[in-house]
Amino acid sequence: GYDYLLNTDEIFDIIIMDISDPIEAGPGIMLYTKELYEHAKTRLSPHGVFVTQAGAGDAIPPPHSIGDTKQQDTTCFGPIRNTLATVFDCVLPYTMSIPSFGSDWGFVMAYNGHDAAWGTVPHATLDQLIDDAMHDELRMYDGITHTRMFALTKPVRKQLRDDTRIMTKDNPVF
Repeated sequence: GYDYLLNTDEIFDIIIMDISDPIEAGPGIMLYTKELYEHAKTRLSPHGVFVTQAGAGDAIPPPHSIGDTKQQDTTCFGPIRNTLATVFDCVLPYTMSIPSFGSDWGFVMAYNGHDAAWGTVPHATLDQLIDDAMHDELRMYDGITHTRMFALTKPVRKQLRDDTRIMTKDNPVF
C-alpha cells in the first residue's frame, strides 16, 4: 500500500486505510506519518476524503497509562487524529462498535475545503441522502447510527484533547 500510494499518478475521491496499528517495527507504521498523509492529500480529488482506522476508541486512556505508575501511552487514536490535523482542514474522529474486537474502534475522516459538520447532520437529512443514493435499504447504517458514531464519550474526547503527539517518519511515536 505504501509503495503503491507513493508511486501512483491516480487521483481518488476516497482513500480508506484499514491496516494494522502503527506499532514499533510493524508493517504499517510508515502509513501513519505526516509525510504519507501529505502525499495522500495530493492523490485526492478536490472534494476527496481520507479515512483511516485509528485503534481502540473506548477505555482511553488504558489503565496502564494513568496514575503514579504511568507507562508509555500506547493508544494511537490521538496521534493519528493529531497528525491528520496537521495536513487537512477538517478532521473528524469517530467510533464504531466492532463486535469481533469486543470494543469500540476509532476512525478518523479527513478532508479539505468543505463543511466540517458531517458529525452533526440531522438524522432525517442523512436518511434522505442514503435513500437517494442506494437502491436497497442498508442493514446497519442510517442517520441515527451516523450521529452515534460522532458522539464520542467524555473520556475519549478528553484523551483526544490532551494528546499532542504527532507521527513523522523521524518520530513515529511508537
